[in-house]
Amino acid sequence: MRRFAAFILLTLLGACSTVDDLAPPSSGAPSVAVRAPRFDDSDPHEWDSGAPWSYAVHGTDVSKYQTSVDWPAARASGISFVFVKATEGGDRFDAYFNEHWSRTKAAGIPRAAYHFYYFCTPAATQARWFIQNVPRDRSAMPPVLDMEWNPQSPTCKLRPNAATVRSEMSTFLEIVEKHYGKKPIIYTSIDFFDDNGLSAFRGYPYWLRSVAGHPRKRYGSHPFTFWQYTGTGIVPGISGKADINVFNGSEATWNKWLRQNTR
Repeated sequence: MRRFAAFILLTLLGACSTVDDLAPPSSGAPSVAVRAPRFDDSDPHEWDSGAPWSYAVHGTDVSKYQTSVDWPAARASGISFVFVKATEGGDRFDAYFNEHWSRTKAAGIPRAAYHFYYFCTPAATQARWFIQNVPRDRSAMPPVLDMEWNPQSPTCKLRPNAATVRSEMSTFLEIVEKHYGKKPIIYTSIDFFDDNGLSAFRGYPYWLRSVAGHPRKRYGSHPFTFWQYTGTGIVPGISGKADINVFNGSEATWNKWLRQNTR
């Protein structure tokens, strides 16, 4: 009787299983970004301390100069976020913005749009141009204002004084924040930061460029959320040299930051 009962039980358990239960996971499942990756670099810096690969979450930034990116491959290699150039000045729109914007989202990579500031166009005009070209998307990270000197510009050699620069930044940031409902991020370089007294320009998250030393050595104690540590990185899925960035925090902190800023 016990043998018969055991046979009945095994038969019933077998009937509860399906082909899907027994099959291996689908190979079409999305890949998961690798944490704490260490990317190759075509011109590496010798980090004596604060090496970027000690950070858990890495990302990149792209514009029209990065074409036909394989975003699933980049994500699988460890790219966890992307900054995408959208606009410049009051009349320039990046030719690859729409492609990068849609394909990063399709690949499941958090992304933000950025605007490159042009000193010969009023700040309000530039803010309206950015808003005209970048759709509201609650799943996107906050917009970015890229502030740096551009001595190679063929049309604008203007270098306003520090007070004017900070005033124009405030105008742009306030208009954009009101439209998108998210506090924008400021990207800047060491010389621009120092020239314009941005150590006193607080209240916004910063994305700092520092390719020859940790931001602590270049910007002192100024807080930062993102750090661009190279412009010569090698990222699978991206042809040629790539900018690589890190998020200043653990993976848990990153996930918390995303929840707070992508809704």
